[in-house]
Amino acid sequence: MKTRLLSAILFGLALTAAASAQDAPTTPPAGQPPGPAQGPGGWQGGQGQRGGRGGGGGGFGMGAGRGLLGTVTEVAPDHYTIKTEAGETYTVHFSANTRILRQSAGMRERGQGGQGMGTGAGGNPPQALKPTDIKVGDAITAIGDVDAAAKSVGATVVLQIDPERAKQMREMQANYGKTWLMGKVTAIDGVKVTLLGSIDNAAHIFVANENTTFRKRRDPITLADIQVGDTVRVDGAVKDGTFLATTVNAMGAQGPPPTVPRDTPPQPQPK
Repeated sequence: MKTRLLSAILFGLALTAAASAQDAPTTPPAGQPPGPAQGPGGWQGGQGQRGGRGGGGGGFGMGAGRGLLGTVTEVAPDHYTIKTEAGETYTVHFSANTRILRQSAGMRERGQGGQGMGTGAGGNPPQALKPTDIKVGDAITAIGDVDAAAKSVGATVVLQIDPERAKQMREMQANYGKTWLMGKVTAIDGVKVTLLGSIDNAAHIFVANENTTFRKRRDPITLADIQVGDTVRVDGAVKDGTFLATTVNAMGAQGPPPTVPRDTPPQPQPK
């Protein structure tokens, strides 16, 4: 679960960077290959690539393609070799169509969780890099088609992660379920709210009291305005085994109301 959470957070950050760079020039930087590269998994680089064989090895599907998080162990003219959080080695293939970016120091975590993962845009846009700007030892997120059998990724976006940001993301990982939650509301029983976690796909319960603040974007709301199917970001703390919410940010309904598997009880809260 920890690997999945960290990967999901950084993947959300990579999507933010990619979205921020949509208006960037498409001319490849110096040193970038002039045309698409062909990877061992049958990938041909290009924006908008979808599908592919994925799963396993730390790969994760998030609807807008697939991605992988790892540390660079080798740099080559048309690919990087990375070691994933799970300890597996993958080849990240890039081409002239791959956006290679550095996360800006001005990009920050957003309270309502952009992309549903606690990351969002803010400050300066990402900086475009040359392929040779990525070095051995860098942490990168590669967004594209993951081929688990060939241990390869056909990357449409490669995001170099700032070490300080990576540290912050690990802290967020450690605090999930302790100081924050995010997910879709599945049930409301008085002041007790059950949600299906966006990160771990498990059920969680939080309670509200007279000191809990509710907001929808910037507008103040009340608990009565929260509906089953709404996606919420909850900040608070665990007290006596119960997650007590101090702030609940509602983002409205996103997709069909979730269904909690019958064999998935609410997660016990950390003490």
